[in-house]
Amino acid sequence: MPDPVLPQGYAREARERLPLPAQGAMTPAQREAAQALIDGPRKGVYGPFLPLLRSPALLDRVARMGEYLRFESILDARVRELVTCAAARHVSNQFEWVMHAPLAVKAGVSEAAIEALRTGARPKQLPPDEEAALDFAHELLRTHGVSDATYAAALQSFGEQGLVELASLVGYFVMVSWVMNVARTPAMAGAAGPGIDAFPA
Repeated sequence: MPDPVLPQGYAREARERLPLPAQGAMTPAQREAAQALIDGPRKGVYGPFLPLLRSPALLDRVARMGEYLRFESILDARVRELVTCAAARHVSNQFEWVMHAPLAVKAGVSEAAIEALRTGARPKQLPPDEEAALDFAHELLRTHGVSDATYAAALQSFGEQGLVELASLVGYFVMVSWVMNVARTPAMAGAAGPGIDAFPA
């Protein structure tokens, strides 16, 4: 079982900076935002929403965008989860990695592909749609754009709406990962699977 308090990045001794505020210390807006998360598909307040509680209006907008991208996007769950793992690995975010790596396997991504990503390697022998999505995500993360060839492959696999949602998915998970990296939000206790380590030198 992994360490239940894997910290973000590689700062193993760093303390969480923005944990869940005490119930009595929350403003009415914070309590309302927390209750909306509990009543919604996430069923709790965790991950990026712990630091985002400091800005309830922002939390609400981020949560709604995430709900669409995670639960309603036209992209197949395999593709969504694979790309989420690629984004989490790129920014060394323990919370998103430990949460989404098992979800990716459950959705049909091979365990070998997830393990390759975890160790910083490029997965091989992927289905065509996963190949196109991962090429798109990696190029976008590395160069902040995509080449014509990568764009054409993603467009063929996902169409214009899917391509826009794919780019937005990458951006969403990098954004919330950055928030957690700054806040040093740990992975959830009891999460399955190993966390991520520093890339090989």
